[in-house]
Amino acid sequence: MLPLDGVTILDLTQVQAGPSCTQLLAWLGAQVIKIEEPGKGDRTRWEMADKENSDSFYFLVFNSNKKSMTLNLKNKEGVSILNRLLKMSDVIIENYAPGRMDEFGLSKQYISKNFPHVVYASIKGFGNSGPNSYLKSYEHVAQAAGGAMSTNGVTEGPPLFTSTGIGDSGSGLHCAIGILAALRQRDLCGEAPSVDISMQDAVLNLLRVRFVETFNDGLPVKRTGNSVWDSPKCVFPCKPYGPNDYVTMVITGDAWESLLALSGNSDLIGNKKYDSEDSRKERGDQVYDIISNWTKKHSKNEIMNILGDLGIPCSPVKDTAELLNDEHLLHRKMIVNVNDPQRGEYKAIGSPIKVGDSEIDITPPPLLGENTEEILEEMLGFKLHEINSLKKNGVI
Repeated sequence: MLPLDGVTILDLTQVQAGPSCTQLLAWLGAQVIKIEEPGKGDRTRWEMADKENSDSFYFLVFNSNKKSMTLNLKNKEGVSILNRLLKMSDVIIENYAPGRMDEFGLSKQYISKNFPHVVYASIKGFGNSGPNSYLKSYEHVAQAAGGAMSTNGVTEGPPLFTSTGIGDSGSGLHCAIGILAALRQRDLCGEAPSVDISMQDAVLNLLRVRFVETFNDGLPVKRTGNSVWDSPKCVFPCKPYGPNDYVTMVITGDAWESLLALSGNSDLIGNKKYDSEDSRKERGDQVYDIISNWTKKHSKNEIMNILGDLGIPCSPVKDTAELLNDEHLLHRKMIVNVNDPQRGEYKAIGSPIKVGDSEIDITPPPLLGENTEEILEEMLGFKLHEINSLKKNGVI
């Protein structure tokens, strides 16, 4: 049994912010029904296609463990069918452009009034209220609006985009938490509250540690590259000097003395020039040279083993190809094999949330409309001739 067994979610999202949310909930056991436009579906199925007659890998990584139902929401009969599904669902989630749900006749107010048991969750670039709520957003827009881009980069350079999906997937994470909280409130109070997620808000929340300085002095945080609280430079080169042959480590207190001993610089132990974080930051280039002259003699994995055995927090800089074969991740089922009817077997990322002893099996994303007839027959009681009529009329 999984925690969300018995929860049904109508997923009207596409691309990444919404699908990343519903995928997490599907992994936790919810029945997620992805509602897609007939003949098209989530545009990332085909916009980012890398193989003929196959959905794109972009689509695959955000839509496992779901069902797909095609439904034309521009058609009154399609909206009527969705209304019938709402009666037996717990959540509806959308990340359409502002105003689109109103055009379908499926506004938050309509759903809250007619289906008070249903959590209405929405992800927008700037939320559903405020002077900027009409604006659209994408990942890099959210990173800029939420402040992350202003803090990323080197002092003399421009703001930099980060490839980690803090705008899209970060919003999805926040929305998943909001949905779980809303379901709990519904169970306690009898009515479901709505969930309003702004991508800008989500990025801002993830950036809170960078606000410590600004809260103190009111000034914008400077871009500092690889400088961190314990070191002006936290990434050190290793053999054989490839693009990702680097290691990072924490060099506080006892760790610093251990590093001096390992690197053949025991004579510097206790030296006032290096005996505090502040003094080491003042001599950042010298500290970097001391450590990097040692790390260059070893591979990044050798460094990890040496420092790990001493209890010093460290890690090699792992690239995406290395991670696919990482022994630890394979053990934790974070890298799994999935069999897809179009692609055959491929590697995918597993669930980062482990709940008790429950096994979370990653299943392939559905083909477009794969479960339409099943849902119409089993959930809504449609007969075969009625389903054929819906197809003929472009409803499904």
